[in-house]
Amino acid sequence: MERRSLFRTGFTGALGLLGLTGPARATESTPRVRVAYHLSDFDRVIFVLGNIQNHIDGTGGPGNADIRLVVHGPALKAFHAIAAADNVVALSERLIKGGVGFDACANTMKAQGVKLGDLTPGFVIAEKGGVVRLAELQVQGYAYLRP
Repeated sequence: MERRSLFRTGFTGALGLLGLTGPARATESTPRVRVAYHLSDFDRVIFVLGNIQNHIDGTGGPGNADIRLVVHGPALKAFHAIAAADNVVALSERLIKGGVGFDACANTMKAQGVKLGDLTPGFVIAEKGGVVRLAELQVQGYAYLRP
């Protein structure tokens, strides 16, 4: 083998061990990204839903990330079925179909006088509250994002 070939082989092998030879390829053993999005501001609902869609697109499409949206406070009003804007409903449905989980704070639901059936479809109740749910998700290894 030529000296250059030996050097190239050794150098490429060393870079490979360091993970510097190129983009990582997803394999079945590669864990999916786990992210908990925190939404409490009414005026940021569309922005956050758009961020989540961008996140899904950036990971290669639905099913490549485990994403939960935890909603509490004034933001939950945007998901009251009777008053929800069409674009909020459409974005939510698209994200839910893509595997995003939607958690509604039980404390906020009580304060706003709504039940699960009063929200847009796809929510589950965060029985202990939204902030407790966010902490639970972080303990389970979810990254925390509050755009």
